[in-house]
Amino acid sequence: MTALIVLGAVLVVVIVLVWWAVATYNSLVKARTQVDASWAQIDVQLKRRHSLIPNLVETVKGYAAHERGTLEAVVAARNAAASAGGVDPGRQAQAEGQLTQALGRLFALAEAYPNLKANQNFLQLQGELGNTEEKIAYARQFYNSAVQTYNQKIQTLPTNVIAGVGGFRVRPYFEAAGGERADVNVRF
Repeated sequence: MTALIVLGAVLVVVIVLVWWAVATYNSLVKARTQVDASWAQIDVQLKRRHSLIPNLVETVKGYAAHERGTLEAVVAARNAAASAGGVDPGRQAQAEGQLTQALGRLFALAEAYPNLKANQNFLQLQGELGNTEEKIAYARQFYNSAVQTYNQKIQTLPTNVIAGVGGFRVRPYFEAAGGERADVNVRF
């Protein structure tokens, strides 16, 4: 009789431990999936940004043809950011920071051309780009929040045991790179 009670207690403990391990693993998978989904949202907004920039450059070309260096810098930064491709948040953030700086110079250039500043197409593209920048900022915040939750889960006891066995690894934050941290002085 005592052996049956002990066996029953051991069985209950084993069932509870297995249930806990499965629930913990599932919560880690859910957190990892949230990080991946939020990264995909950043990628979507960055691709939108990258597709708007050639139109903006073409609009400016008509008014500032002799400002070729600035326009080429924007195109080069856009291509570098597009090729950074969403693989590594650190590399992507650095490329996007360089693009942000190049766009700042482009908008500063627009100051010298009053007709360009009044051009409806330029104003529309500028507005769309501003809206996209806000969406990118929100997507970055959401991604970093998801990464924080995920990283906390995989590093705290006792969840870190399941995380280690399950192969869950710390994810990097999407951080502003060097020049992106400085204030951009753009006047419209």
